[in-house]
Amino acid sequence: MTLDLDRLRAETPGVANRIHLNNAGAGLMPAPVIAAIKDHIDLEAAIGGYEAEEREAARLEGVYDSIARLIGARRDEIALTQNATVAWDSAFYALGFAPGDRILTARAEYAANYIAYLQVAKRTGAVIEVIPDDGDGVLDPAALEAMIDARVKLVSITWIPTNGGLLNPAAEVGRVARAHGIPYLLDACQAVGQFPIDVAALGCDMLAATGRKFLRGPRATGFLYVRRATLAGLEPPMLDLFGATWTGPETYALRDDARRFETWENNTATRLGLGVAADYAMAIGLETIQARAFALADALRAALREIPGLTVHDLGKRPCAIVSFAVAGIESEAIEAALRARRVNVSTSSRAGTLLDATARGLPVVVRASPHYYNTEDEIAEAADLVAKIASGRAG
Repeated sequence: MTLDLDRLRAETPGVANRIHLNNAGAGLMPAPVIAAIKDHIDLEAAIGGYEAEEREAARLEGVYDSIARLIGARRDEIALTQNATVAWDSAFYALGFAPGDRILTARAEYAANYIAYLQVAKRTGAVIEVIPDDGDGVLDPAALEAMIDARVKLVSITWIPTNGGLLNPAAEVGRVARAHGIPYLLDACQAVGQFPIDVAALGCDMLAATGRKFLRGPRATGFLYVRRATLAGLEPPMLDLFGATWTGPETYALRDDARRFETWENNTATRLGLGVAADYAMAIGLETIQARAFALADALRAALREIPGLTVHDLGKRPCAIVSFAVAGIESEAIEAALRARRVNVSTSSRAGTLLDATARGLPVVVRASPHYYNTEDEIAEAADLVAKIASGRAG
């Protein structure tokens, strides 16, 4: 499928104001997503919140279908959440651990997830072990296979880390986990909206993601996928009258779908925006999105590598649309600020975000630039030129 870049940029108001290379933080919402949110808020103001939700009930139900199509799941395997953290935590804390149980994770694991592992290990006596990487710095599935024994109770990895373009082999990990009947939890925050996802091919039992990044949905939206065969054995760590029904003075019954992980109150306007964002991405085509986003990131890496004193820190033979770099002698936060002053949006990733990986590689705070399909080649060249000027002290 060929991109109509002019139309896509016309539908992205933010590109008129700046070069947005922070889609790993929050993508620029397209006009249809913005309209869905605003229209529902206007409806709530006009007729009332409950009444607006009732009127839009069919569209709200359709969000589950949209997310299910986006990742190749069934609608009853989807829970909509306030964010990715709630989604991931709801799944992780629903699992039971005992002393000596092993949690296997990646070296580039995200801090929020690892803190949860540490808390559960402290409470239960479970242990956390890191799967070794291969020579390219990518998680090694063969090393994972060699670690498997009866005490492994969970394999849980971040597909794409917060600090760079590394793509861990999520499907290969899934094949190992499935072969041994071990639950597999996948953090797909940086993946959803960047390239095609099929949970059956991934072999994951649970997948958590956000709406605000490459999917270009609103902030404070996320979702959790729970494989139907896994769902029956999971009780959420927190329940209310939406996830369960009070059946007697001392009894309750869980919902029989993934919505047992939801609570009754939610933001209906942003949920509608999330559904539109999923439909928007699918209408463009995830293969098309991937090809362009990856190509723009490759072009940016190539230009940055020509700058004296600059090091690109992305791992793997085929990194994704996140470019991480640092310049010797210049704080990454200063580079971020200098670029933002010139209306180029990037972000930084601290050592604490991926502590094990940053420590092992001796990483400084890195600048993180994450282009998307609506960026242009001219924007990439302009951003790289500005970085070169900052690095040489010619930024003015």
